Amino acid sequence: MFVDVVSIYVKGGDGGNGMVAFRREKYVPHGGPAGGDGGKGGDVVLEVDEGLNTLMDFRYNKHFKAKNGENGRSKGQHGKGAPDLVIKVPPGTLVKDEESGQVIADLVKHGQRVVVAQGGRGGRGNIRFATPSNPAPYIAENGEPGEEKRLTLELKVLADVGLVGFPSVGKSTLLSVVSAAKPKIADYHFTTLAPNLGVVRVDDMKSFVMADLPGLIEGAHQGVGLGHQFLRHIERTRVIVHVIDMAGSEGRDPYEDYKTINNELKLYDYRLEERPQIIAANKMDLPGAEENLQAFRRKLADDVPVYPISAVTKQGVKELVYAIYELLESIPEDAFLLTPREDEAHVTYTYEEEQPDFRVYRENDVFVVEGEKIERLLKMTNFNYEEGARRFARILRKMGVDDELRRLGATDGDTVRILDYEFEFID
Repeated sequence: MFVDVVSIYVKGGDGGNGMVAFRREKYVPHGGPAGGDGGKGGDVVLEVDEGLNTLMDFRYNKHFKAKNGENGRSKGQHGKGAPDLVIKVPPGTLVKDEESGQVIADLVKHGQRVVVAQGGRGGRGNIRFATPSNPAPYIAENGEPGEEKRLTLELKVLADVGLVGFPSVGKSTLLSVVSAAKPKIADYHFTTLAPNLGVVRVDDMKSFVMADLPGLIEGAHQGVGLGHQFLRHIERTRVIVHVIDMAGSEGRDPYEDYKTINNELKLYDYRLEERPQIIAANKMDLPGAEENLQAFRRKLADDVPVYPISAVTKQGVKELVYAIYELLESIPEDAFLLTPREDEAHVTYTYEEEQPDFRVYRENDVFVVEGEKIERLLKMTNFNYEEGARRFARILRKMGVDDELRRLGATDGDTVRILDYEFEFID
């Protein structure tokens, strides 16, 4: 099954906890602190594997969490960092942050990597907190939590040539004739529900990749029919082969078909209008095709080459293949790889007033403190040691949290909540 859009959850590994320990060796009095740091948590990394051509692997496995770092140990030994969690994706995968919609990476080349969720750093052991005034600290940090995100992975097929056209104009038949691909072929619309890829061999040493893409209809740029499910896949092709039913076998006018499809491409992304194009005038074996072709050529104002073919009888197919290959030879292979649409390539920045580091508000009889910096500090504080709790309270006091609580009316004994932890306020 071909899957080209998925939503996944990723989380970097948490850092290992630092340790409180002291040297206890014979004949070494007052050995001092010897608690090691925790190891770094593993990153979540996406890596391109050219052997994949679908996001099917993510249909049922949507949660990815890297391993946590090891805790610090005694004798100054640091915990081991966790290995990165590497997730394989097919070439042509666009990675977006689901919440903001911002593009994180455009993965197109084999082996290309991007870190999508950073692992947390390891917590510091008590050896890091030793000072002249406190040479034997009973304090250590917990590991930093790993970054977590929801991502949208969007696959845009990487092919040299894309076949476009109305449903039932013979795109799948043409692909089956020029390559070893076996797309579904039937006498009804939208037989092709997902892109089919085939390798077209020009001779023993020359070849290119062709994609048979689902049929377009008017309004596709707004999602009508298969809509964006098709259009995203045409963005990276170097040449567009416009397949037209020149016999008008379904009562449509070939020239109107040509204008309609090109208009849909332009409305989706204006740059597609400038993409090199070849017209394959198909079904020339049917009655009326020759007359329609002459009328089509008279109306055609664009300087686009037209090749009369019959995918069924293979008439003119060889000439078409050679023409496609010659055009491809004049276009660099990476010409359209890194050209995301404008709404994907640009980020709109708006002015926002600088927000304070924390927010305090009252919820019934409880004072609630919120803030990313404070919540991160809380998670990394080891409250098993009194010095750790005092350090946490001292940092909050310096940040101005105590003053804000007093301003809101907090007095001795009132409850203060940060995340799921509750504390007693002492003035």
